Amino acid sequence: MDPLSILAVVVAGYLIGAISFAVIIARSRGVDIFTVGSGNPGATNVKRAFGKKWGNLTFALDALKGFVAAGWPLLAYGGDDRLAVIGLIAAILGHSFSVFLRFRGGKGVATAIGGLLALMWPVLLIGLAVWLITFFSSRVVALASILFALSLPVSTYFFYYTENPKDPRFYLGIVLAVFIVIRHRSNIARMFSGKENRF
Repeated sequence: MDPLSILAVVVAGYLIGAISFAVIIARSRGVDIFTVGSGNPGATNVKRAFGKKWGNLTFALDALKGFVAAGWPLLAYGGDDRLAVIGLIAAILGHSFSVFLRFRGGKGVATAIGGLLALMWPVLLIGLAVWLITFFSSRVVALASILFALSLPVSTYFFYYTENPKDPRFYLGIVLAVFIVIRHRSNIARMFSGKENRF
């Protein structure tokens, strides 16, 4: 990995991630997404504010950001997983701390899902199964997202670390788990106080 390649992947990934489709969709409907619901510029808040169609569209577009940010380095640099991992992390940081939104943003789950589809789909399938089981048993999106995140290091350990302890995808799983849980700290506080929203 040469420095110019890393720089290109980081800059492209961050700028791709920094595009907030939640904000764009909300503004197209005359609403500031930061002033409705939880105030979070993400698919869940869009769904609460405008309905399933707009929420699902936001989720799909946010996931596409992660898929593109992780996928293009794989194509451009001969399948280099390290650059793809860097691109995905940059996209998630752009999504969560967007330069276009004064370094505010969403929690990064949808963007992470898109990147995982490009990088390690078996791990994603297990994570989605955990998400679905948790959501339909609790109806709490935040709890489902947190358990989805916590499943990633476990799955990547068995799929990748056991075969190659230097595989960057295992360390990506750890980074994503820590980051997503931290981004949900306010939701965790509301869950403990019994105030977290349910669908």
